[in-house]
Amino acid sequence: MTADWQWDDTLFAGTATYYRQGRLPYAPGLVAALAEALRLDGRGRLLDVGCGPGTLALDLAGHFAEVVGVDPDGGMIAEAERTAVELELKGNSHWIQARAEQLPDGLGEFTVATFGQSFHWMDRARVAARVHTLLRPGGALVHLSDLKSESRPTEGLPHPPVPHAAIAELVRSHLGPVRRAGQGFLPHGTPAGEAAVLTAAGFGDPRRLVVPGGQALTRTTDQVVAGVLSLSSSAPHLFGPHLPAFEADLRRLLHDTSPTGLFAERQPSTEAFIWQR
Repeated sequence: MTADWQWDDTLFAGTATYYRQGRLPYAPGLVAALAEALRLDGRGRLLDVGCGPGTLALDLAGHFAEVVGVDPDGGMIAEAERTAVELELKGNSHWIQARAEQLPDGLGEFTVATFGQSFHWMDRARVAARVHTLLRPGGALVHLSDLKSESRPTEGLPHPPVPHAAIAELVRSHLGPVRRAGQGFLPHGTPAGEAAVLTAAGFGDPRRLVVPGGQALTRTTDQVVAGVLSLSSSAPHLFGPHLPAFEADLRRLLHDTSPTGLFAERQPSTEAFIWQR
């Protein structure tokens, strides 16, 4: 990570129950695009590192004989296990509470390792080197994120757009001007430069895959609130006893923006870089 921030166990504390309701989904067609690009045949093994509540691993589970999700947050692992049972995927999914830097021995060999918007929270050089040893020859590490370079216009949406700028200002008014993360601060944001890290770990040149978004998504007030409380920078524990006051202010802001309680925003495109071992 950055020199002025250290990871700690509270990074996503309390966010798991909000995650699935509040986070925007990956672009439609991502699973099919990955299945084609990686030539998935239902027989390999997937390691999802920083799996959160299992969103990506469970979406991909039908294309693997086994998926293993790893996350340091116990709430995330509990949500992943609960959802796997709900989706009748418990038989080929396994969940491990651990930091990526402390992946246990005995995991076996994997066909694919995925990082769904999680790699930037880790000791990237250490994790990349370890994952390289866990992939079979020809296996792939897949780094996924929203496509940061695209604009998502608000014109033509069926409801008022989610007031992201006003929400960010409200968070700052409660938590201060510098971005929070666990017990620390991220004044300069999370690090970039994944390509250099993965090249140094022994991976070959990546293939870039973009799955387009752009669809208009309708969001309710509850979903927008959940999205805010699912973020590390506005996790529930950061507000302490003032959480009810923050949520009341947030709901007031949202009501003033859309009295119907309905909002809309464009589905982000998903960008994937596929790094072969």
